[in-house]
Amino acid sequence: MASSSSAAAEATPPWLDLPRDITAAILHRLGAFEILTSAQNVCKSWRSVCQDPALWRSIDMQNPGDPWETQYNLDKMCCHAVDRSQGQLTDISIEYFGSDDLLLCISHRCTQLRCLELVYSFGVTGDGLAAAVKNFPMLEALHLYYTSIEAESIKAIGNSCPLLKSFKLNARWYKEPHVICDLEALAIAETMPELRDLQLFGNKMTNEGLQAILDGCPNLEYLDLRQCFNVHFGEKLGRLCSQRIEDLRRPYDPTDDYEFDAEIYDCESSDDVSITGFSDMDTVSDDLDDDYLEFSDGSEPSSHDSFEDPYDI
Repeated sequence: MASSSSAAAEATPPWLDLPRDITAAILHRLGAFEILTSAQNVCKSWRSVCQDPALWRSIDMQNPGDPWETQYNLDKMCCHAVDRSQGQLTDISIEYFGSDDLLLCISHRCTQLRCLELVYSFGVTGDGLAAAVKNFPMLEALHLYYTSIEAESIKAIGNSCPLLKSFKLNARWYKEPHVICDLEALAIAETMPELRDLQLFGNKMTNEGLQAILDGCPNLEYLDLRQCFNVHFGEKLGRLCSQRIEDLRRPYDPTDDYEFDAEIYDCESSDDVSITGFSDMDTVSDDLDDDYLEFSDGSEPSSHDSFEDPYDI
């Protein structure tokens, strides 16, 4: 009997005996996609942890594999993850997918959102984002990487989110066509006075736009202007920024710690230009498993859909 009990104990994986909070912390590191497609099916105890709304207060939803080809309906999967938070969601990151319908789905379910990050979310429009954030009055951080948005939408977002303290609007710099535009900077200056952190990587603004931001955002502590090559620091402007901003990144500062693509492109294709959100800017010449079945039916998410989990018990 003793030997039998000993063998049974040895057959039990040690990770099944971990405290629930430690198991939750480990599973959270996997990300939402891995939890929904694999981790929750490992065992009953993991399944229980994966159903806990506390695990879904923060959602990191990335598109695995080839970002442009996927066998999953990621919008539907993301809405399902949001549903699991039961309204407790406070921050969400969406990478290499997304749409206006998805943002509408989130806005109808979670009004306590404080941080929203969109990375390469080409299916999201400025109008769709502006409409969604109306339901996020507590939003404090909005981070956009290579996600197109117009100046008017920036104004609408600023007006809807008076608590916004961190804003990132990051683009890619193109040598050709050379573009000059202060509209985004002016919109930020006009509607986001409470900003502490601002990152405008690869923006097309000039000194005029920068001066407007310094005037309109008096609480700025961090300002990242890397690859904003239309900004030229003279003695006066450079001194003003150094005095006002605790952490300043200048246009030609190194990009080694930038987590996304910082390569400078030379492309005159109108299709490529529209993808980076230059539509309202001035262009000038530059003389210088079963879950697989659940999330792969090809249907589009709706704010009224019930995203049922076939494994909920």
